[in-house]
Amino acid sequence: MDAALVSVDATNVSTPLKLAATLFVMVATAAAAQISVPLPFTPIPFTFQPMVVLLGGAMLGPRLGMLSQVCYLAAGVAGLPVFAASPDLPQGAARLLGPSGGYLMAYPLAAFATGFLARRAFDRRYLTSVVAMAIGLAIVFAGGITWLTLFAPGADARSLQAALSVGFYPFVVADLVKICLAATVMPIAWRLLGN
Repeated sequence: MDAALVSVDATNVSTPLKLAATLFVMVATAAAAQISVPLPFTPIPFTFQPMVVLLGGAMLGPRLGMLSQVCYLAAGVAGLPVFAASPDLPQGAARLLGPSGGYLMAYPLAAFATGFLARRAFDRRYLTSVVAMAIGLAIVFAGGITWLTLFAPGADARSLQAALSVGFYPFVVADLVKICLAATVMPIAWRLLGN
């Protein structure tokens, strides 16, 4: 097995393989959105998307990782059923204006940052892989909390503390556990490849 398969953004990987890998991560993000758990105390559902976004960024590299998430958002804006279920908002562009819009719009930046760090060998060891994914997760949370505080429906009545209560505190522990699990993938892949 070639080491280039671990980082699909490598220059010696064929364009069809790059496109297939990018499409795969986009579809995996959409699939992770379908495994959502609505929580009664927050308009933000619990999903496995952040883990897929960050792992996809690490595997694809910065440009393709970002592209996979831009494609995911474009599919959602076009009306494809790729976003998590919502009792209040239909699929489509309106979802980006709802409470979870900031998280969704942060996905491309989070994938880029994680991929950028992975390309600089952060994905070779478990602890540095956790750091790379934690930085990506911080970008997701920053986008989500900023959106909830400033732009989401009812934002003018929200304080930062209210946004943290519905958009950060209920999720941070579970998301940290998810990235600790996801961070094992890349170092193991590198070990299996002998690099």
